[in-house]
Amino acid sequence: MKLTWLIALAAAAAFAQDSPTFEVASVKPANNPSDGTMWAKGGPGTEDPTRIDYHNVSLGNLICRAYSVDSYQLTGPDWLNTERFDIAATVAPEATRDQFSLMIRNLLIDRFKLQVHHDQKEIMSYSLTVAKGGPRLKPHVDAPPPADDTPQSFGSKTDKDGYPIVPLQGGAESPNGRARMKYPNWDVDAIAALSGSQLDAPVRNDTGLTGKYDLELKWSTRPPNSVDDGPDFITAVQEQLGLKLEKKKAPVDMVVVDHAEKTPTGN
Repeated sequence: MKLTWLIALAAAAAFAQDSPTFEVASVKPANNPSDGTMWAKGGPGTEDPTRIDYHNVSLGNLICRAYSVDSYQLTGPDWLNTERFDIAATVAPEATRDQFSLMIRNLLIDRFKLQVHHDQKEIMSYSLTVAKGGPRLKPHVDAPPPADDTPQSFGSKTDKDGYPIVPLQGGAESPNGRARMKYPNWDVDAIAALSGSQLDAPVRNDTGLTGKYDLELKWSTRPPNSVDDGPDFITAVQEQLGLKLEKKKAPVDMVVVDHAEKTPTGN
């Protein structure tokens, strides 16, 4: 009898590792989905690893997080990106990032009856190469940051050209149609991934560059024909980093939503 009990406990522990869930979770339709504000706080790897607090997130956002894909890899009904939800959940202290993704996946299956399958599709992508004239990347040097009046947190300060001033520790901000990102000690693979998030398409690093760099980039997020003398993202990458983004088609793994409920089940 004792051996049977131990075997049952071991099986339950193995199942918990393979299919982890949140200890407590609340999923509700957002109170004001049209206010344009969306944020996600907490989880493994953050300052608050044992709790998440998501506001005004779409089901599409959550599916991408659950299956570790970008938005261009998700296929499903349009409402996946328009219906908004507020989520609060408690996370086990020892949970890893991979387990956290599985927790979100299991939450979506439980509350939204989510069903998906994987497929492959050829879509427009980009190749990141070195532009004519060579790279203009600033090599990273380990040294104390210079003393200046750069803010330590994000705010409304802008430079003389209207671009936001980003904290020394790095980050990205894009108020009023002008964007700036600054990230220290980055490799070109990270630059390619960041470019993919901006272009909403896969970007492959074909530069052959292997160093570490301090990245800074400024560009306009306004439509091309608007009254703005700032460069678009692709132009900024070429002019400021000496790298070129060229369009090409490539096969990409896709997550296809077969079924999902608009209204989550009760808490």
